[in-house]
Amino acid sequence: MRVGVAYSDPNDRAWLKVDLPEGATVQQAIEQSGILKRFPDIDLDSQKVGIFGKFCKLDNPVQDGDRVEIYRPITVVDDDDDEDEDDDDD
Repeated sequence: MRVGVAYSDPNDRAWLKVDLPEGATVQQAIEQSGILKRFPDIDLDSQKVGIFGKFCKLDNPVQDGDRVEIYRPITVVDDDDDEDEDDDDD
């Protein structure tokens, strides 16, 4: 069966196809796709994964045509540094 493995970081993105035997798991798809070599910062111990936008575990079986996704952590930028907004020090 054939599945895709997708990942994106701020500078690059990839959607790699991989052929797997029946009964293969999300982790096997990720490992066999080669995406971990292309993006060495991926940490499967901390990053969430999913299939077609639904979270799942690494041992979840994949089906032909699935798109396995590796999600990056969400980062927040603090906007409290606005120097010119709402300064009523008159």
